[in-house]
Amino acid sequence: MYFYRLCKRDPERVKKLILGGVRHALGPDYDIATHFTPSYNPWDQRLCLVPNGDLFQSLRSGGSSVVTDQIETFTPGGIKLKSGNVLDADVVVTATGLDLQVLGGLEIKVDGAAVDLSKTMNYKGLMYSGVPNLAAAFGYTNASWTLKCDLTCEYVCRMLNHMKANGYAQVTPRRNDPTVSELPWVDFSSGYIQRAAARFPKQGSRRPWRLYQNYALDIMTLRFGSLKDEAIEFLPPRRAGAADSASNPARQVA
Repeated sequence: MYFYRLCKRDPERVKKLILGGVRHALGPDYDIATHFTPSYNPWDQRLCLVPNGDLFQSLRSGGSSVVTDQIETFTPGGIKLKSGNVLDADVVVTATGLDLQVLGGLEIKVDGAAVDLSKTMNYKGLMYSGVPNLAAAFGYTNASWTLKCDLTCEYVCRMLNHMKANGYAQVTPRRNDPTVSELPWVDFSSGYIQRAAARFPKQGSRRPWRLYQNYALDIMTLRFGSLKDEAIEFLPPRRAGAADSASNPARQVA
C-alpha cells in the first residue's frame, strides 16, 4: 500500500526506481527506453511484477526477446506490425480487446422498471444506489483481487444476519445527499477500463460512496464498521394487500 501511494504522490521518482532495477537486470546495452518505458505512470495501469527476475534472465541470455510495436493485421503465418516487420507465430495469444460488462451483462429490474447501472452510484464498493438486496464482489486493482472479495462476502453475511435479527426484508442504498459528486468508478487509464467506463456505475466524492482501493481502510469499514448510515435504507416485509391499501385510501384508513 505504501508503494502504491508513493506511485501516486511521486510518479517520476518511482519510474526512475523501476527503470533502474530493469537496467540493472538487463545490462546497460539493452534498449530500456523502447521496451520497458510505457507512456503512463506506475499504477495508472496495472504494474507487472517479476519476483524472481526469470524474464530478465531469459532476455539477457538470449533465450527470449521483446518486440514493442503496434499490430496492423494478422497474416497466414503470424502478425504484421505497423513498422512493416512480420512476427512469425505458431500460436497467438490475444491479450487486448477485452470488453467489460457490469455484472456479466445481467439485466436488472426493480418493480418492473429496468435499471441502468451507469446511472447508479456504487455503495461501499459492493451495492448500487436504488437497487435493493443486491451485492456484487469487485476486487482491488492495486492488490490481490480476492482481498476485497473476501471483505465483501463478510459484509454481506453481517448484513443478512442484521436483517434477520431485526425482521428486515429489504436493504437499499439511497442517494439522498445532493452534495456528493460523481467520479469514475475506477481511476485507471487502461484501454479496457476506458472503453467500458460509460457503462459502469459511478463512485462518489466521499464515503460511503467512495472507493479508496485501500485494504486496511476497507477492513475497518466492511469488517468492523456500522451497517447503518444516512445512505442505507432497511425495510420490513411488505404486508399482504399493502398495494391495494395504498391505492384505496378508505381501506387504508380502516
